[in-house]
Amino acid sequence: MRKISFQYVALIILMMVSCLVYGQDSTMVKADSLSFESQRERVNALLNERSQRFGEYDVSLEKKTGVFGLFKTKKDMQKSIDILRQIVLNDNNIFIETRKLLDLKDAQSERYQRLADEYDKQISAYMGTITKLQNENEKLRGNVDALDESETGNNALLYLAVLVILILGTLLFLQYRKNSNKKLTQ
Repeated sequence: MRKISFQYVALIILMMVSCLVYGQDSTMVKADSLSFESQRERVNALLNERSQRFGEYDVSLEKKTGVFGLFKTKKDMQKSIDILRQIVLNDNNIFIETRKLLDLKDAQSERYQRLADEYDKQISAYMGTITKLQNENEKLRGNVDALDESETGNNALLYLAVLVILILGTLLFLQYRKNSNKKLTQ
C-alpha cells in the first residue's frame, strides 16, 4: 500500500512542477506567437500593396495622353517610372520584413528546441529521483520485514518463557500441595 501511495505522491509532485514550468513558458510562447503573427501580417500587407502597385504600373504602361492618344508623353513615362520605383522600394521592404519573419521563426525553433532539451533534463532528473526514492523505499521495507521477523522470533522466546514459567509454577503449586497434604496427614 505504501509503494502505491508513494508513486502517486511523486507523480503529483512531478505534475505540479511541470504545470508551474509550463504556465510560465506559455505566456512567453503567446508573446512570441503574437509577434510572429503581426510580422506575417506586415509581410502580407506589403505583398498586397505590391500587387496593387503592379496593377497601377500595367495601367500606366497602357496610358497614352500624347497627340490623339497615340503616343506616350514624357509625363506618362515618368509616372510609369515612379510607380516602378515604388514597386522596387516595396520589394526591398518585403525582403527586409521577410528576413525578420524568418529570424523570428528561427528564434522560435531554437527556443522550442532549448525548452524541449530542458524538459528532457528535468524529466530525467525526476525519473532518477523517483527511482532513487523507490530503491530507498524497498530498502526500508526490507528493514521493516527483518524487524518483523526478529519480532516474531522474540515473541516465540516470550511464549516459551511464559510456558516455562507456567510449568514451573504448576510444579511449585503441585509441590506445595503435596507438602501441605503431608503436613495435614502428620
